Amino acid sequence: MKALLSIAGLVLFITCTSCAQNKSKSKENTATFPIQKSEAEWKKIMSPMTFEVMVKRGTEPPFKNPYDKHYAKGIYVSAATGEPLFSSDDKYDSGSGWPSFTKAIKSGVITVVTDNSHGMIRDEVIETKTGLHLGHVFDDGPKDKGGKRYCMNSAALKFIKK
Repeated sequence: MKALLSIAGLVLFITCTSCAQNKSKSKENTATFPIQKSEAEWKKIMSPMTFEVMVKRGTEPPFKNPYDKHYAKGIYVSAATGEPLFSSDDKYDSGSGWPSFTKAIKSGVITVVTDNSHGMIRDEVIETKTGLHLGHVFDDGPKDKGGKRYCMNSAALKFIKK
């Protein structure tokens, strides 16, 4: 009888923990964004570099991108959606080789998530509407502007002149 109760307890334990794991897995897979497209759909509307950066979460080469040393006045919008993301008023030369900003143009247009790729733990910046990769944020920005450096990929952005 004791063995039967032990087996029943074990079965109950496995069943409960399996359900909890499935719920957890389900939560991870249900993150949704208002704008969703398949990789094939994004590929049709993006340049190869933009697709590599935004969809495949790649990084363009430093210092050899259009917006690193770009100082015109205007706004930077998502290359995927045209959503305004950053202002030239908040852009600065970080010396990193990528366009850097102290903040987003307004609250809610970007989201910061954990990036565990390449054996590092970093804060990844994604577009809130699509979940697509824009770059990373670091705590080494100008202290008088909040201390953040939003290090973006030019390929994830398009510039609209004022």
